[in-house]
Amino acid sequence: MNSNSFDLVVAGGGQAGLIAAIVAAEAGCSVCLLEGAPLEYRGGNTRHTRNLRPMHKGPLSVLSGTYDEEEYFDDLLRVTKGKTNEPLARMMLQRSQTSVQWLEQRGVQFQPPLGGTLHLGRTNAFFLGGGKQLVNALFRHAESLGVEVHYNAMVDKLDFDGDRFRAAWVGDLCFSGKTFVAAAGGFEANLDWLRESWGDVVDNFLIRGTPYNTGGLLKLMLEQNFQSVGTADQCHAVAIDGRAPKFDGGICTRVDCVSLGIVVNENAERFYDEGEDFWPKRYAIWGRLVAKQPNQVGHVIIDQKAIGKFMPPVFPPEKANTIEELAEKIGLDSKVLAKTVSDYNAAIGPGEFDHTELDGLATDGLAVNKTNWARSIATPPFYAYTLKPGITFTYLGVKIDAQGRVLTQNGQPSPNTFAAGEIMAGNVLGEGYLAGIGMTIGNVFGQIAGEEAARYALNR
Repeated sequence: MNSNSFDLVVAGGGQAGLIAAIVAAEAGCSVCLLEGAPLEYRGGNTRHTRNLRPMHKGPLSVLSGTYDEEEYFDDLLRVTKGKTNEPLARMMLQRSQTSVQWLEQRGVQFQPPLGGTLHLGRTNAFFLGGGKQLVNALFRHAESLGVEVHYNAMVDKLDFDGDRFRAAWVGDLCFSGKTFVAAAGGFEANLDWLRESWGDVVDNFLIRGTPYNTGGLLKLMLEQNFQSVGTADQCHAVAIDGRAPKFDGGICTRVDCVSLGIVVNENAERFYDEGEDFWPKRYAIWGRLVAKQPNQVGHVIIDQKAIGKFMPPVFPPEKANTIEELAEKIGLDSKVLAKTVSDYNAAIGPGEFDHTELDGLATDGLAVNKTNWARSIATPPFYAYTLKPGITFTYLGVKIDAQGRVLTQNGQPSPNTFAAGEIMAGNVLGEGYLAGIGMTIGNVFGQIAGEEAARYALNR
């Protein structure tokens, strides 16, 4: 180490922590970034991401049209069911207008979205090369500014004087700082902590995020008497391929054809409307839906008409020439699945299929109707993906104010302690999820934390 004392110490090397470090370094601060993962796995969940959802008035970079504050906030309200801090959320949306340009100016490249079920060309800017490209570009820029980066540096002790940060410890190494930014993610990789809220069903969960987000820093922050926000059972949970690894499967394990078919549980019965809304506004509910099914398992059933209409996951589907044969391959009762598919096909009403719109092509008379894109499953071969809940990140975190300062139990902000990214996402996301908004949270609040930390450290 050149020094163990800095203007700013950042814990966490994902987008939020990197941006906070860069903003402070650009302002003239000495900055140390502590990344808990080894170099080859740096970047937290950011390395698994694909896109950012910014507000914009008119076309912006690779984005088309307009996505204004009211539409964006309405989308957020619907997925969170109103569980959001409106002033913080609206501030974030407004500030997100510059997020794409900010990243481009620091070496991050974007591309238009590919076709399929995402419908995101107007609302989401996709990273060329995914989150890894973004992580690598930001690390290069941070290091060019003199940010001191340490890997395998999981913070295991914090030193505070009342509500004022003094130092972070990694083993017997002490990193003191005038300011501190907590940006080390949630606790999705801590199965024991998840079990406290979910019970033993956690054994059937897959963790699509980084295995290094074990919640150690969050626990330390809560032990310092900082206020929590959100609940331990709320998380970004999607339905992913059941063959994915236990940890770190990432984006390529997601199954995006739900709206093009039907989903059944292990009893071969449908349990939710697959066509409720566009997939980016509903995909994050399916992890919790599958988690509530017997043995936390679901199965997507599609036919040949759906092939080529969605981004395929890394594993190929099971394939058969009849529904009965497909049922046997995925371990379902063949007669029950055949009846479920037959009943669904018979219930489809008039209309024209158009997957680019809410087409109103619906079923009628079923216990669970499909309200859009109810196209028959009748053209062989037939395909199935087996699903399990995939946890991306948790929403329990620390409460912050508009300056990104962490709030104590008495409601007062710490003067020199800030938070950004998943560790404070529960301020905006009380439940539910909107595709790309996690990166918006990390980008905007990373900038705020870096700006305010620099202002405090440099007495500006």
